[in-house]
Amino acid sequence: MRTSDLCGLVEATSVQGECEDREITAGYTSDLLSDVMAHAAPGSVLVTVQAHRNTVAVASMLDLAAVVICNGRDPAPDMIEAASSERLAVYRTGLSQFEVSGRLWKALNSGARPGR
Repeated sequence: MRTSDLCGLVEATSVQGECEDREITAGYTSDLLSDVMAHAAPGSVLVTVQAHRNTVAVASMLDLAAVVICNGRDPAPDMIEAASSERLAVYRTGLSQFEVSGRLWKALNSGARPGR
């Protein structure tokens, strides 16, 4: 599965257009960035409600594939700017973290694709 598959999978929109289409290897759900730094693996998608610049800094430092902002939260303008600069895929969805995590887990563990 690739980051470009996330929009369909979790009913999301991209918050900026300048990002790499990367392979997703795992997911990690947390709102505590120190927890993300301690446990998220490179290539993961971070599922969170944290919609600020520091989220991008942590994602870039860990070489995460993408960030999905849940519950319809709007990313801060400096987050969008940082994500664009880092070419990090950041998506926004109205779905909960629980729903996004479940869909992502299913797609990564069953080979399911968006629309199936």
